[in-house]
Amino acid sequence: MNTVAMSSEQTPFSPERQVPADSSRDAGIRLNGHAVIFTVATFLALATAGECHSILYPPSLLYGAVLWLWWGCVASAVWKVGKRVPLASSFTLKAISIHVLVGSVLGVAHLLLLGSLGFTAKDWQAHGTAFSVWTSMLNINRLGIEVLLYGFVFCIAGILQFQIRAQRDAMKSLELQKQLSAAHLRALQMQLEPHFLFNTLNAITTLVELGRQKEATEMLSHLNAILKSTLMRTTPEKVPLSQELENMENYLAIEQIRFADRLRVEIKVEANALDGMVPCFLLQPIVENAIRHGIAHCENEGLVEASARREGASLHLRVRDSGPGLSGYSQNGHGIGLSNTRERLTHFYRDEYAMHARPLDTGGFEVAIRIPYEKN
Repeated sequence: MNTVAMSSEQTPFSPERQVPADSSRDAGIRLNGHAVIFTVATFLALATAGECHSILYPPSLLYGAVLWLWWGCVASAVWKVGKRVPLASSFTLKAISIHVLVGSVLGVAHLLLLGSLGFTAKDWQAHGTAFSVWTSMLNINRLGIEVLLYGFVFCIAGILQFQIRAQRDAMKSLELQKQLSAAHLRALQMQLEPHFLFNTLNAITTLVELGRQKEATEMLSHLNAILKSTLMRTTPEKVPLSQELENMENYLAIEQIRFADRLRVEIKVEANALDGMVPCFLLQPIVENAIRHGIAHCENEGLVEASARREGASLHLRVRDSGPGLSGYSQNGHGIGLSNTRERLTHFYRDEYAMHARPLDTGGFEVAIRIPYEKN
């Protein structure tokens, strides 16, 4: 059996401390939203003062400020309430009805406030009574304009907050999907590793019962190497092919002790494929299936052949056995090992991989995998 020698140290995964990103992002949105609102309101106030007389003329500047900074405050309040109460920024019939009422009330209040500016004139008494001056701006046409302006503010705020909520929901959905995929992958890996562990421990128990302590000790040594590599990973990840081959060879060494002369192994790996990244624990379940469903049914010597080669941007992996072919495999899709392997490949590569599990015309069974080549 060819041996791939490799010495590496893995660092246990240490999750980063979670930072409440949503709160900081919301604070940034709130600050930017209010800043934009009052910047636009100030610009419109100065423009209105310039149109009336001059931005240096206090009455004109006061009129422009009352006219537009009022709407700046309204827009800021609508933005803030809409963030806290989603109904307030929705376009349902109930929300629109409430906003029409609120817009009408605010329109009347704004027109009364604008009318009260008449009291700043020295000879305001000459223009009528205090009530007539106060209500001088209050008429149906201007009230309609006020309601339309409020509706414009409401629509802009509602559309922006709808976009923000949709983006935030999409990010949460992606994060949830990522967490579920990782949890599913962990479950698949945990489903595989105990399966192999129990089989190996049973074999060691059998060797001890037969008095073959030396072989049992050797098997424990290989098992220790596999567990050391596996238990240091707290989350599924990709590893270099050289490291995956090292784990596979430890497994094959265990099986060769079990089967003695009944198992022959050939490993052919091109040098330029060794640094390619593969999903961890990818090959061992396939080789285990080849031995359990193939070699275990052979009356004489059985052969397990594993190969790896790189072709351009693809990495090709192949495992063959000389067993009875499909008859040795379970009827529900070649057993837990191959079905889980396919699910894990789908997780990592989506539609960018190919996996074929088929009996050979010359006898035996073959599993061929093609994945994108990723250099370590």
